[in-house]
Amino acid sequence: LRATLHRRMGDPQVKNPWAIAYVLAHLPQPSGDVVHRLLDSLDHNDPDIRWAIGLLLVRLAGSDAGTTHELLRLCTVGNALQRRMAIYCLRDLNLQDGASTEVFFIALRDPDPLVRMAAAAGLKRRHLDAPGKDALLDVFLEDPDTRVKSVAAVTLAQIGAPSESFLRALNLAESSDNEQIRRAANAALSLLKNTRAAPSGR
Repeated sequence: LRATLHRRMGDPQVKNPWAIAYVLAHLPQPSGDVVHRLLDSLDHNDPDIRWAIGLLLVRLAGSDAGTTHELLRLCTVGNALQRRMAIYCLRDLNLQDGASTEVFFIALRDPDPLVRMAAAAGLKRRHLDAPGKDALLDVFLEDPDTRVKSVAAVTLAQIGAPSESFLRALNLAESSDNEQIRRAANAALSLLKNTRAAPSGR
């Protein structure tokens, strides 16, 4: 049955080969062809299908370093939607290694603003050092898309331990002419205030 499904998955006449790959991926030790079919389908026009495939890839990557490697590769070679979904998958894997963190920082310079937003939001789960926080601060200060700037501000606030430069930037953003930037600055300052006010647990 598996061999038959593999043949059908590769048949150009099959309308939805991703569905066959989805079934095969639930069987033990899915082949590389199955994984690549799922990766290729991360740009499906139906968002529910995209997310179902993404969740399955996260599960596969949890026990297969090869799938994780392919997700990292897709962040640079895929189309905009594939890159964004690959970033979301890597975010959900909660990786802390240098290679995957570097991919997120590269994605902060992606030409597609939605990819940059995904990367900025995903960095809140990373243990960032001072240079990493400075890179995210640069996004808040310089990115041409206000949505990306807003996500970067909130992410920095969620990470905590704000620098003086970030606090000054937030205070200036509170009086910005752009409503979205003002809201993001207020949200970030509120997060920082709540973090400082939270009990230490001692």
